[in-house]
Amino acid sequence: MEMETQIDFLSEPSKNMNTPITLKFKDVTYKVKMKNKKHAEGKHKTILKGITGAAFPGEILAMLGPSGSGKTTLLTALGGRLEGDLSGTITYNGRPYCSATKRSMGFVAQSDVLYPHLTVRETLVYSARLRLPSSLSKGDRVSRAESVITQLGLRACADSIIGGPFLRGVSGGERKRVSIGEELLMDPVILFLDEPTTGLDSTTAQRIVSTLSKLAKVGRTVVMTVHQPSSRLFYMFERILVVSDGHTIYWGKGAQVLDYFSSIGHTPSLIMNPADFLLDLANGVSSCGSKGDRTSVLKQALVAAYDDNIRNKLEEDLQDISDSSVGTHVHGNEIGRWATTWSDQFVALLQRDMKEKKHQAFSPLRIVRILAVAFLMGLLWWRSGVINLRDQTGLLMFTSGFWCIFGAVQAIFTFPLDRTMLIKERESGMYRLSAYFTARMTSELPLQLTLPAAFITISYWMGGLKPTARSFSEALFIILLEVLATIGLGLAMGAFIKDLKSAVTLGSVITLSSNLVGGYYVQHIPAFIAWAKYLSISHHTYKLLVGTQYTSDQTYMCGPNNECLVRDFPSVKAVRLDKNWVSVLILCAMVVGFRLIAYIGLMGIGVKKAKTPSRLASLKFSCLRLS
Repeated sequence: MEMETQIDFLSEPSKNMNTPITLKFKDVTYKVKMKNKKHAEGKHKTILKGITGAAFPGEILAMLGPSGSGKTTLLTALGGRLEGDLSGTITYNGRPYCSATKRSMGFVAQSDVLYPHLTVRETLVYSARLRLPSSLSKGDRVSRAESVITQLGLRACADSIIGGPFLRGVSGGERKRVSIGEELLMDPVILFLDEPTTGLDSTTAQRIVSTLSKLAKVGRTVVMTVHQPSSRLFYMFERILVVSDGHTIYWGKGAQVLDYFSSIGHTPSLIMNPADFLLDLANGVSSCGSKGDRTSVLKQALVAAYDDNIRNKLEEDLQDISDSSVGTHVHGNEIGRWATTWSDQFVALLQRDMKEKKHQAFSPLRIVRILAVAFLMGLLWWRSGVINLRDQTGLLMFTSGFWCIFGAVQAIFTFPLDRTMLIKERESGMYRLSAYFTARMTSELPLQLTLPAAFITISYWMGGLKPTARSFSEALFIILLEVLATIGLGLAMGAFIKDLKSAVTLGSVITLSSNLVGGYYVQHIPAFIAWAKYLSISHHTYKLLVGTQYTSDQTYMCGPNNECLVRDFPSVKAVRLDKNWVSVLILCAMVVGFRLIAYIGLMGIGVKKAKTPSRLASLKFSCLRLS
């Protein structure tokens, strides 16, 4: 009951909504390269094969078709998010896709990409802070988020977490409405949705489509793909576009679809859901059950019938729609590329990251794991002292090696796990990459520094290392510097290598190799590979740790009544006790350099744009000039 009462608010036009948009597309063709060069079509496969149609304000255009028919590809192309060999004409009020048009549209993907630990309210508030212009106060942006919560009937679950596969949260329908709500924050005049009812029960799906219908009624253009809607949903669509193997076999009013197919000799043999009947035809199965080689024949006949009965008239009708009579103002012309300032983006992203990541950053399992290793080290090296020089140097090498591996491998997961969210939000133009990267690095600092500091505090004093405040402070600084360097290495690998397993494998190989050439395990490295130690994080860390404990004139008992210089001990001599400042500079350079490499690796994420056909060049220029 609450749902119906609150959804009625959608029937009122938004005060901020701009001129409605008429979407027209003609001869849209899309090809992709095939990895298998022996493919029947050569090196390319044609996904979309000259699709023509339109979507009008106040209506829902539903695109139906079997899996693999190309409907999602078409939706992505119409939303300006398709990269590759795209040709044809796609216009919005007579203009092609451009930055001004992007501000007026919303795009809801099939998968709900949301942070699981944030509540519904937090998710929408942070989106509002990032997407709404800085001219609005923070309070106004929060009020806009609250308004969307009310519009979509999410008030009852506003303070519930989103949840995920292993975390109980809101229902699937509520999660889908949150995804739609993120786009409604921008008050779009054209809304694209990829199968918004998939995985939902009939009642929930009907509520979602009812919401979309009310959004359309106030002047928005709604375009959506749908896989197999119920009959109740089917009759809520004003216009239908049916796709079969990249071809259109019907475009027109939903109420007339059965009459059309009856006119060309295809009538359901029994009372059935019209959507099921259309999907049978799109798969090449008629009411009499065509099979085998007749499937392709039926598909070709349907395409031919569409060309003869609908296509030519549709193209003529689209020509009659005067682009000059349609409004030219598009949402977002008043603001630049970014809705908010860099500092606003940084603050919002930092607060969101810290709230979302605190659950994994300071998880009991991670804390116990680190502290357990620290206490075990303290017990094994209990007050070893300089008299046990071999044991002490082993403690220093294990410490540097442990954080080299642990820091890098943990950091590898950072960007791969965020990649889907980053792609979604960057494609929506929510924030600058530099703001995201800086906020992400800052929010990770508590975890990156707190646990290593606790680790070294426990193992240092229990292990019997040099008991002075200066030596401890220097050792702590060195370990934290190493952690920052190894995390940078992990970030760089995670940013460039998309496959997580490959990134973890490569990270393990690199960090283990770094330990091998660190100077403890092998003191006499062959000359042809001796240079590798200068690239080893473990080598520089171990060298600096040794420097905090011993001096060049310090001695130790190397035998009964026999003293030797510490600097001559093999695992100390291999790294030497001089020029420590060089190792500090190298580690600092690694901290900065690896993060710069990681940033470069992220620059291509979420900035793909559809290829603009050459015949639209003049229109594109006009769009940019007017915007």
